[in-house]
Amino acid sequence: MVDLLPVAVLGVDHVQLAAPRGCEAAARAFYGDVLGMRELPKPEAIRHRGGVWFSAGAQELHVGVEEPFAPARKAHPGLVVDDFDEVRARLAEAGHQPEDDAKIEGVRRLFVHDPFGNRLEVRQG
Repeated sequence: MVDLLPVAVLGVDHVQLAAPRGCEAAARAFYGDVLGMRELPKPEAIRHRGGVWFSAGAQELHVGVEEPFAPARKAHPGLVVDDFDEVRARLAEAGHQPEDDAKIEGVRRLFVHDPFGNRLEVRQG
């Protein structure tokens, strides 16, 4: 076995979710309009791949095109929001049925699926 120097993971830069080709308008409507995330410009060198990037506080959420596409039904990002009730209402109003979950004591959270079927967790910050 090789002796390795200690290293530390300093944080999470981004999470990527897969989506089908042509996902950009639906991603902008859901992540931008409903969840209020700010769109980030993709680097020119990879724009041709499709998809959309968003700011999530100090981290990023990338929606990337994957072919063939299959949604993440169990694996999911956990998003922290400043106004849980407002986000819950926006999701419901936009037709994305939030599923409340009270399994963790003292944590207000819900699960919802994005337009592509990917599972998301939303919790109060």
